[in-house]
Amino acid sequence: MKPSHRPARAHFSSGPCAKRPGWSLDKLRHALTGRSHRSPAGKARLKEVLDRSRGILGVPDDYRIAIVPASDTGAIELAMWTLLGPRPVDMLAFDSFGRAWVADALQQLNLDQARVLEAAYGSLPDLGQVDPAHDLVFTWNGTTSGVAVPNGHWIAADREGLTLCDATSAVFAMALPWDKLDAVTWSWQKVLGGEAQHGMLVLSPRAIARLESHTPAWPLPKLFRLTKNGRVNQAIFRGETINTPSMLCVEDAIDGLKWAESIGGLPTLIARAETNSAALARWVENTSWIDFLAADVEIRSTTSVCLKVVDPWFTALSEPAQRATVRALAELLEAEMVAFDIAGHRDAPPGLRIWCGGTVETADVESLTAWLDWAYDQLQARETAAA
Repeated sequence: MKPSHRPARAHFSSGPCAKRPGWSLDKLRHALTGRSHRSPAGKARLKEVLDRSRGILGVPDDYRIAIVPASDTGAIELAMWTLLGPRPVDMLAFDSFGRAWVADALQQLNLDQARVLEAAYGSLPDLGQVDPAHDLVFTWNGTTSGVAVPNGHWIAADREGLTLCDATSAVFAMALPWDKLDAVTWSWQKVLGGEAQHGMLVLSPRAIARLESHTPAWPLPKLFRLTKNGRVNQAIFRGETINTPSMLCVEDAIDGLKWAESIGGLPTLIARAETNSAALARWVENTSWIDFLAADVEIRSTTSVCLKVVDPWFTALSEPAQRATVRALAELLEAEMVAFDIAGHRDAPPGLRIWCGGTVETADVESLTAWLDWAYDQLQARETAAA
């Protein structure tokens, strides 16, 4: 039978992600719309984003933080375009975004000393193969594969190369070892459910030294330029952004950061994601037709949880038919207003992807599971009747 209880909020998209509990447009009524971002008030708002982000995440005092254009994509590409080149680079690829950064390195930057360490969706490459003499580019959490690196122990403390980490679906939900990371990127629309189009970039002293000692062999567009006259442009790391930001989005980012502080900061955010993903895991363990894409529990994501359908009825279908079935299931749930945007990423194996980050409520995850069973039963019954 159709479940009687619906999730209070049906937002389980892996990006943009659910707004924080209690959010409303009214929370943005003090946004500096119609004001210059270069005014004293505008600069103060931008610096507030930097300062609150540093405080919640525990970013070391000697690391620099900047707001940069074009979401996480712009942030990680900015880091790659400005920092890579002097050393060989190891590229980890275990989800679609990691593979995109590989394409950047090989096809756009034409790095002839790039080594790709790849794994199938649901798995990690052999982290022991990473060379500490090389630069390193990797995603901390594979948003489209449901896989996260378990820790930073595999990154050498005495490494010679720089570590560039796309952490967009991990930051604010997983503990990051800042001493092992030299360039870290994320976007507002992920774990804290902010509005899109702006990225965040954190640079270590080692990354700053690379910026000031290395001139890339390729042209740098203005949106990627972090130096001026051979020295790092300090103003960018004080909130004087490279291009014009949306002050409405800035206000929304501040709202999310204030909420995070009010509930206990990073430990609480991590705990909420772990509790949400554990609720989903309990359902998976007791449900015969579904399983995790990542078989190893130690590397399963607690934010972008990716699932595969293992029912023989489903696995016997062709891949196009499987994708069509997943779309139909997602559309059925959306029509019932119980889950939005939970079909897996187009580049991943056919399946579901359910966001369990800290802005999601556990009760909503638990309510969703009954609807997932109902929707799957509906689809299976339709197929049986048609046959």
